[in-house]
Amino acid sequence: MTTDTKATETRAFEADVSRLLHMMVHSVYSDKDVFLRELISNAADACEKLRFEAISRPELLGDDPKPRISISADADNREITVEDNGIGMSRDDMAEALGTIARSGTRAFIERVGADTEDTQLIGQFGVGFYSAFMVADRVDVISRLAGSEEAWRWSSDGKGSYEIAPAPLEAAPKRGTRVVLHLMDDAVSYTGTYRLEQLAKSQSGHVPVPITLIEKPGAEARDVADGTALWVRPKSEIKPEEYTDFYRGVAGQYDEPAATIHFRAEGRQEYSVLAFVPGSRPFDLFDQDRKGRMKLYVRRVFITDDADLLPRYLRFVRGLVDSADLPLNVSREMIQESPLLASIRKGLTNRVLGDLAKLAENEAEAYARIWENFGVVLKEGLYEDYERREQLLKLARFHSTASGEGWRGLADYVAAMKEGQKAIFFMAGDDRARLEASPQLEGFKARGIEVLLLTDPVDSFWVTMAPDFDGKPFKSVTQGVAELSDIPLLDEAKKPDAAATPEVDGFLAFIKSTLGDAVSDVKASDRLTESAVCLVAPEHGPDRQFERLMNAAGRLDKAAKPILEINPRHARVLALAGLGDEDQAFKDDAAHLLYDEARVLDGDKPADARAFSERLARLIARGIAKG
Repeated sequence: MTTDTKATETRAFEADVSRLLHMMVHSVYSDKDVFLRELISNAADACEKLRFEAISRPELLGDDPKPRISISADADNREITVEDNGIGMSRDDMAEALGTIARSGTRAFIERVGADTEDTQLIGQFGVGFYSAFMVADRVDVISRLAGSEEAWRWSSDGKGSYEIAPAPLEAAPKRGTRVVLHLMDDAVSYTGTYRLEQLAKSQSGHVPVPITLIEKPGAEARDVADGTALWVRPKSEIKPEEYTDFYRGVAGQYDEPAATIHFRAEGRQEYSVLAFVPGSRPFDLFDQDRKGRMKLYVRRVFITDDADLLPRYLRFVRGLVDSADLPLNVSREMIQESPLLASIRKGLTNRVLGDLAKLAENEAEAYARIWENFGVVLKEGLYEDYERREQLLKLARFHSTASGEGWRGLADYVAAMKEGQKAIFFMAGDDRARLEASPQLEGFKARGIEVLLLTDPVDSFWVTMAPDFDGKPFKSVTQGVAELSDIPLLDEAKKPDAAATPEVDGFLAFIKSTLGDAVSDVKASDRLTESAVCLVAPEHGPDRQFERLMNAAGRLDKAAKPILEINPRHARVLALAGLGDEDQAFKDDAAHLLYDEARVLDGDKPADARAFSERLARLIARGIAKG
């Protein structure tokens, strides 16, 4: 590879780009229209970047200060050209922007879809930027000139593994900005039709803050398609729902319908406009390790950054923008991030988003349930990260429970339905709802009609340790400490057990505790078991069983707490074992260990010692055969 900057150079795409292009070329995606939206969005971003740079370097605008985007069609040559007078690209910019994938969202898209998946119709549904051009073109040429530069460059590729970068004559290049020329495939020639191009530009990109013109054929006059009026500065009463949807698709990079639209203007000490959306489906970058938001920041309609800290991380699914009238333009992005004005905007925006979600939850429960289904696991991160708004977030939270069926349950409804004598909000955490519902720890609660929240997201085990109560009622794990059920009557009083265990059972429990030794902290008669013989619970103080597992798996637990083995003193098997005499001492010893292993298995663990468990089970079977 030559180091001469004037020479033509051929490079291979990075592996991620090659995989993406392979998916596009071999996909049968029916809505390839998205390519124009992506190219226009890139062009608008380039114009906005120039507006920002020109604040400190006004000479970059020269005699062409007004931003514009033009679309040109050439049916005879099967070409579409999208050109802007934005910031432009240098040679290195081209290699970086058009030869690699830098945004984690696009990378995550590739990793999720995979090169060999049959689900490639997802391509285009979630914006893949410049590379979407290869859904309709068998060759793409990009000619660009960086603002203020005396050099122009041409990037060219057929999308089959490599691209070429070469110098471009200045007379054949834009005076500033970028020209993208698509050489269309045979089945994409219809995109050169005037009506189709105009409708696509209006419907998908009619609200970008840069005017768009259309040239129907070579030599024709350009005519306006969109005037560049920012949608967010228009009154809500003048905006149609489909206009919001089109804008959402452009700003969010998704192709679904927004689940909620938040549009308002704040006035007072700070003035700013907000247009934000809750997506109708989960974005692919929702669980990025960086957990960054995707809100754009504008200052008096000048694009500043798409990396502003405008919402807390637990609201990172919200897409949109904030346009401030007060933030300074002549400072760095880093200084803007530290501005107290931005902190005030962040607080006001966060409160408004949560407030609108609360109104939706109250007035349109089904619509809010769909939002919670998609983003509840992320919203719950705020329960342990945002102390100031914890009560507000608890009111928004929805859960599955033993009383909710397949639906969702709010905490206010839970508290309203609490049993007389019930002092806590009971929950059980784990990784599988079906296993939780079958847990022996729930039996006593079910027998009394006590609702238990079933928490199956990993974050649940953390926030319950940080949220001490709701409406004065503490959260309590059913796998921890005393069940506190004795004051609550059974639904079927006829099945009410004897108040105390028999002396024989008490003696058997003492024997089990002595036999198990340090394996457990205690062995107790249980009031939470009605059908099963045994279960394990955590001590009253410290982590519950699921939280302990998570911490142990992460290597964050130096020493696990010894569990408590609870025994159902009324179970037939326990009564039978308690009635055995001293001559069955060895069998009772095996039974004590097998009961403990049974409790471990029911709790989702393995037997404490697999070999010893197998030997004890073999002796139990042999005893049964001998007596049979």
